[in-house]
Amino acid sequence: MREAPFRPRIGTGGMSIEASNFSPHRSGFEAFNFTKDAVLLSRYTVLDPEHANHDPAVADGAEWVPLVHARSLPGGMVEPAVYDALKSELIEMIHAQGPFDGFFLDIHGAMTVVGRRDAEADLAGAVRVALDQESAKAGTPRTLVSATMDLHGNVSAELVENCDLITCYRMAPHEDEQETKTRAMANLLTRLVEGTGAPAKAYVRIPVLLPGEKTSTRLEPAKGIYDAILPIEASAGIVDASIWVGYAWADEPRCYASVVVTGDDAALAATKATELATSYWDARADFAFVAPAADLDTCVDAALAPDAKRPYVLSDSGDNPTAGGSGDVTWTLDRLLNDPRFGHGGPRTVVASVFDSDAVAACFAAGQGSRIVVSAGARVDHVHSGPAVIDGTVAQLTQGDGTSGRVAVVRVGSLEAIITERRKPYHQISDFAAAGLDVTNADIVVVKIGYLEPELFGLAADWMLMLTPGGVDQDLIRLGHKNIDRPMFPFDTDMPTPDLRATVFPAKKA
Repeated sequence: MREAPFRPRIGTGGMSIEASNFSPHRSGFEAFNFTKDAVLLSRYTVLDPEHANHDPAVADGAEWVPLVHARSLPGGMVEPAVYDALKSELIEMIHAQGPFDGFFLDIHGAMTVVGRRDAEADLAGAVRVALDQESAKAGTPRTLVSATMDLHGNVSAELVENCDLITCYRMAPHEDEQETKTRAMANLLTRLVEGTGAPAKAYVRIPVLLPGEKTSTRLEPAKGIYDAILPIEASAGIVDASIWVGYAWADEPRCYASVVVTGDDAALAATKATELATSYWDARADFAFVAPAADLDTCVDAALAPDAKRPYVLSDSGDNPTAGGSGDVTWTLDRLLNDPRFGHGGPRTVVASVFDSDAVAACFAAGQGSRIVVSAGARVDHVHSGPAVIDGTVAQLTQGDGTSGRVAVVRVGSLEAIITERRKPYHQISDFAAAGLDVTNADIVVVKIGYLEPELFGLAADWMLMLTPGGVDQDLIRLGHKNIDRPMFPFDTDMPTPDLRATVFPAKKA
């Protein structure tokens, strides 16, 4: 036990992006927001005295030292120069401001860097080495590292080995993001204050790779599997239990589902890790899409049915920008523009969105209310579609928001097509309001997403998931993974039952 009062010094930093290997988009410096100082700490509501999630025991129980964090919307693979810059700066800051008692590593788990593999393990390993060097120089105890992740991250044994505590979200959609970050911070603080050191870690790799749209915790079997975490976490000798679905649109050997249970009772942690992994494996064929799913024609027919409830939301899942799609695939928009059922007098249908700065500039030059013929989209992803020719009336021109840049809405028949200057997900009602649109009275809303985020879920009187092409195609088989470890479900449906015994990383006492 440490002598009281002990207020540990904890560094914070990391890098977060979900990067599709199957999108031609590349995430460069322009995609990332680098934060430091108070802006970095503002990412965590537990540290904010004005927020309902504020916990003085966590906020005031340590000196939280912000180093550097880089975050991007999901997109294509990361340019090596961006990753190298963040990594170098973070390591330099550890050496400049260390030693630290603890380190809070804020990562996603689905970052792929062009030409590299297992970027998060590489980053965690570099952080581990730098922290150990500073502790050795100062003659202080080994620094404890706590990592927080998305449940759609890919977890390798190397990543687990380089972190002392590791956890992830337990809800998809991720309504518990801040709760998870708070748990990771609180567990780290507790271990430091009590002087109990690093717990044992029991790790199981599960050879299953499924998209998030089939593993939403709103539905069974994922709901029941994740519900089983809480009683395990409450067990004596256990610190945390986590299940990662993995990220299906990466193509690396670390792409698979996984379980990590941490605790001072290594044997119990191993048993519980195997139990969770087995329940996931046993349910592999039971996972289904979070909503009725079908091809575009079937979904559009359902939305146009006379008895369809309004607003009817159609999820254009193949180009979901918050899963890694480029956001400018026009495959769906082009088909809707050429569907005579959306002519004048048809159902009011909002289509979000494509980005094309030149098309937006042309709309602004023409002016609101003007007729225009403009080519838009497919500037980045021209693999899955070409530009859409939009022949209509400029209905709205707005300054948009900080993500979208300027926004133009062009009305073609009963369609309202949203064009933005930059990549932009339309997942909240306020996103549409910034484009000058009220979607609460729309008949149909087409949005590039997978499962619906809470506000869209609340908006939808009914909805379907369209199985459309793009960088985050839900049909994993047709994507063509080349670097995952096989056999793997669902690629190998007749594979033998895997060995789900846990690999145990021993506890490291302070």
